[in-house]
Amino acid sequence: MAETKYIPRLKEEYNKTIKANLKKELGLTNINQVPELEKVIVSCGVGKKRDDKRFTETVELTLSKITGQATTSRLAKKSIATFKIRKGMGAPIGYLTTLRNDKMYEFVDRLINIALPHVRDFHGVSRKSFDKQGNYSLGLREQTVFPEITFEDAGVLHGLEITFIIKNGSKEGSTKLLEAFGMPFEKGKEA
Repeated sequence: MAETKYIPRLKEEYNKTIKANLKKELGLTNINQVPELEKVIVSCGVGKKRDDKRFTETVELTLSKITGQATTSRLAKKSIATFKIRKGMGAPIGYLTTLRNDKMYEFVDRLINIALPHVRDFHGVSRKSFDKQGNYSLGLREQTVFPEITFEDAGVLHGLEITFIIKNGSKEGSTKLLEAFGMPFEKGKEA
């Protein structure tokens, strides 16, 4: 009996219907011009608490639980005297994970359908967070909206920054792509 390879729901939907619909909707001549999600970067800075070992360990653990992937620590790139940061100093100033392919689509699916509806006083995500290349950034105030986070992990609260890197993106094309994925944008507020 032949094994069937598991394909994430969102990836399958993108390849079967969303891609063709976007080509038609955006008036593109070639299917390869259609905006496509290239990678998702999930990051978290530790800020003033960089010397608090419990806090940094919790950030690293929760980030890896949420993404299902190991995290990378980030060191300071330049010295800032006001913040008492030296270039390349020993304590990490943040952690990040880059998701691609199947893990990326699974994460986006969980974010849109499970995590965002659990955000307190949620009225949709801002349409103003696109850059010139069509990439989208989203910030969450606390990590507890993800179902992977247990009560013990919720003892130390921290935020997350999620960046969607979109290939062939423009502001309009990227918006249409994320809307097709089900991203709940704010109603009535255009950028």
